[in-house]
Amino acid sequence: MRGGSALLAGVLVAAWAAVYLITQVLVAPPLGVLPTLASGLVVSTVVVLGYPSALRGPRGGPLGGSAARARSWPPARRPRDPRGMRDGLTIAAAGRSMPLRNGLTPDAARRTAQLIRPLLGGDAIAITDTEQVLAFVGPGSDHHHVGGTLQTRVSRLALGKKRTVVVHARDGIGCPEPGCPLRTAVVAPLAVADRVVGTLKVYRVHDEPAPRVLVDDMASMLSLHLELAEMDRERHLASDAKLDALRAQINPHFLFNILNTIASKSRTDPDESRQLLLRLSDFFRYAVRQDGHFAEFSQEYFFVRTYVSLEQARFGDRLRVRYDLDPQVLTSRVPVLVIQPLVENAIKHGIADSVTGGTVHLRARVDPLTRTTSIRVSDDGAGMAPEVLDRLLAGKRPGTAGPQHSGVGLWNISQRLDSLFGDRYSFDVASTPGKGTTVDLQIPLR
Repeated sequence: MRGGSALLAGVLVAAWAAVYLITQVLVAPPLGVLPTLASGLVVSTVVVLGYPSALRGPRGGPLGGSAARARSWPPARRPRDPRGMRDGLTIAAAGRSMPLRNGLTPDAARRTAQLIRPLLGGDAIAITDTEQVLAFVGPGSDHHHVGGTLQTRVSRLALGKKRTVVVHARDGIGCPEPGCPLRTAVVAPLAVADRVVGTLKVYRVHDEPAPRVLVDDMASMLSLHLELAEMDRERHLASDAKLDALRAQINPHFLFNILNTIASKSRTDPDESRQLLLRLSDFFRYAVRQDGHFAEFSQEYFFVRTYVSLEQARFGDRLRVRYDLDPQVLTSRVPVLVIQPLVENAIKHGIADSVTGGTVHLRARVDPLTRTTSIRVSDDGAGMAPEVLDRLLAGKRPGTAGPQHSGVGLWNISQRLDSLFGDRYSFDVASTPGKGTTVDLQIPLR
């Protein structure tokens, strides 16, 4: 039993003993049972409510008394948010929504400086890159202009040494403005990997600088957010490059074959030839001009139908396509140029070389419980041996070391999905020689 609880139990025992002594021994005649119990309960309630035991906790905090006061450092400048949260929780809460997560821009720097100013106990906060002031909040903002070049000597010192610099006197700051109210400073570098990209500066108007460890911790947190922003930017650039590559690799043989089909039909069926030209125009317009990485499923579905109609002009009755779509899936957003390459692969590897042709199935569902969109493209064509499938997924032509459009397409799709969803998707390909191929894709619902 803890010491506080044992002491409380002893006090309660003594209180009941006193109640018994008064009501049963000192009073004549003795009180009845009910008055005695009522008196004991009143005394016990007063003791429990008035005693800061383990049952209710110390009045000064979890440690109570001097222990609680010893942890409150510094007492006069303990930063709190408007709800009175403790320092660690406040910084953690701020860290989850740090504006610099979007990159080192003037707007993000300004909002970050306003957010962290009460946390660091500084009178003024500045955030810079390696050349100019991106944000300045607090005294001195009249001459430490946002967008201006770095004026203080301490900033250049922190950038040059790539470590935190603490200044205890106004002269050490090196501000050229004679009336600058700033007297002390702690300047910590902001880094992405091994590269210093800016500084976090905490100024005070009196002779005690802000705690260095607190500024270092905040600078490390900001640097982490900048690294994450850099990774996001690189991931988006990589996704853009993969999407451009997928657009550029539209099989030229498909184009030549369709043009030959149109040329032959121009003599026998001019109206159909004209319709095919319009569909071909729609096909390439969508492939080239689609903005962003996501589109509504209905748009991708139209793109697939356009492609299939062009291929059916070539293969005729040998190519059959069946669609099984959940109406809810039409408004969901899916990565662009993903479904059509899967259908193209099914036609090219499953149906094109078959004398009797075959059927391609496109199935799509939305699961509101798991919030996922599931897409399946399957065919009943020739299928592939495991080693051939492995080479296609690796982006190489079966039997050679060179790339092949369809193989690169599957590999590219997989890489794009990695960039867009991380580990929150599944992409499975199964194929059996003589029975066909099935591709299952499951992505988060958007």
